[in-house]
Amino acid sequence: MIDINESVMQFLLAFLVAGPLIGAVAALLPAPPGLKGKSPEQAVLRHGVTVTGVVLIAAIVLALGFDHDHPSKMQATTDISWIPALDVRIHLGVDGISLPLLVLSALLTFLCALYSSFKLPSGPSPKAFVALLLVLESGTLATFAVLDLLLFFLAFETVLIPMYFLIARWGGEQRTRAAWKFILFTLLGSVVMLLGLLLIGIKAGTFDIMALATDNGSGLTTSVQVTAVLAIGIGLAVKTPMWPLHSWLPDAHTAAPTVGSVLLAGVLLKMGTYGFVRILLPVAPDGFRTFAPYLGAFAVVGIIYGSLACLALARQGAKGDLKRLIAYSSVGHMGFVLLGIATMTPTGVNGALFANIAHGLITGLLFFLVGALKDRTGTTDLDTLADHTGAALYGRAPRLGGLVAFAAVASLGLPGLAGFWGEMLALFGAFNPADDLSRPAFLTFMAIAAFGTLLTAAYMLVVVRRVCMGAAPQPDTPRLADVQTYEFAAWTPLVALTVVAGLWPKVLLGLTDPAVQQLLSGGPR
Repeated sequence: MIDINESVMQFLLAFLVAGPLIGAVAALLPAPPGLKGKSPEQAVLRHGVTVTGVVLIAAIVLALGFDHDHPSKMQATTDISWIPALDVRIHLGVDGISLPLLVLSALLTFLCALYSSFKLPSGPSPKAFVALLLVLESGTLATFAVLDLLLFFLAFETVLIPMYFLIARWGGEQRTRAAWKFILFTLLGSVVMLLGLLLIGIKAGTFDIMALATDNGSGLTTSVQVTAVLAIGIGLAVKTPMWPLHSWLPDAHTAAPTVGSVLLAGVLLKMGTYGFVRILLPVAPDGFRTFAPYLGAFAVVGIIYGSLACLALARQGAKGDLKRLIAYSSVGHMGFVLLGIATMTPTGVNGALFANIAHGLITGLLFFLVGALKDRTGTTDLDTLADHTGAALYGRAPRLGGLVAFAAVASLGLPGLAGFWGEMLALFGAFNPADDLSRPAFLTFMAIAAFGTLLTAAYMLVVVRRVCMGAAPQPDTPRLADVQTYEFAAWTPLVALTVVAGLWPKVLLGLTDPAVQQLLSGGPR
């Protein structure tokens, strides 16, 4: 930790929210200021890398200046009246729950901008691509920084339009259908969520999340809490996505360009689970307690369903798409996040937050790697990939093959890597849920989820066997291009952080645990 003035911290957090928007406007100018390239397209791509890089540096400085001795305290706060008649305020702040998500979002967006500057997906103007990427970053960062219910909703919705266009204009086959499915599902969920947010704000007399969390639901009747949790929960569950509201996700991932899939899995899915933790758990605990067993049940069904779908796609002759398989794996992994939240215990919620970060790192890396395989072979079909790389990807592109295997074993939860701790803590939370929840029910959920980890290992190992392993390549077998310099630069941070989080989980848990303890108790911040 370094000593940074509070006003500087406030500026940094405000810049994280507003900076990408300013950069998006600048990207649409005839020539981005201060940058040159061999062409206007190269200049605007460099502009995207510069803006997201500056935002990442600001996020890192904010993390270094964060008071790690008091992670439960809301820091770098800004509180300005915006709409007095509705008591809506521009209220920003960061604590141990939101800080890791802010840094993850800034990191993944920078890596996507860097990757795209060398491998821009085919589509219309690069100016529009960079502008949409920056608007998307602003919306995601704002979601994790705002402390007002209506501002949360606005930030939550901001990401939908840029992601729709990234899929519809820069995506692959079936992109129009996938983009429409994405926007319709998420917009319908958001309409229901807005009704729940308005209900809480009107009944409590404030939209301020911190005031509502400190009150811990005492100003809301149980019926109001139940209604609000149902409405808000549906909107958040669509974005997470929770089974059975997940069906938009495989299509969106399959059609999206590589960087779209990375941001969709690594950042956007986290917005839904963050809403469960930041809003529903502290603001409407009685209503959440009513639905917690159902949330746990849907979570474990999602774990098994996602794993079985992946197994079906992974088997030989199934015509499975590797991007679609990884998308279904996200349904299973996010099921562990929802199970941890449903336990309403510090152990489970900490596991959910850890699994959020781990999933962003590992699945982001997986989608980068699948994009690289498609660039080299022209396909993500598993049967075709097995033919292209059947002579052992390890032998034809050893570094790429090694990274694919690393990401796969990280995804299946190998101890010592980031994927292990979140799922393990979620299972521990289910073993001993909150006092007024049914322990037999959650023990059943724990057993089913534990079986899901075995299924995850099964389909990931099948993928490694089919894509990476095989007979030694013949002398006349053409080699695939191995990891390029720009790919190495974009992927190395994800590999390193996956190892660091796996070996030193206290780095994350030391931030989240005090904040979670405070959040669940409803004490002062």
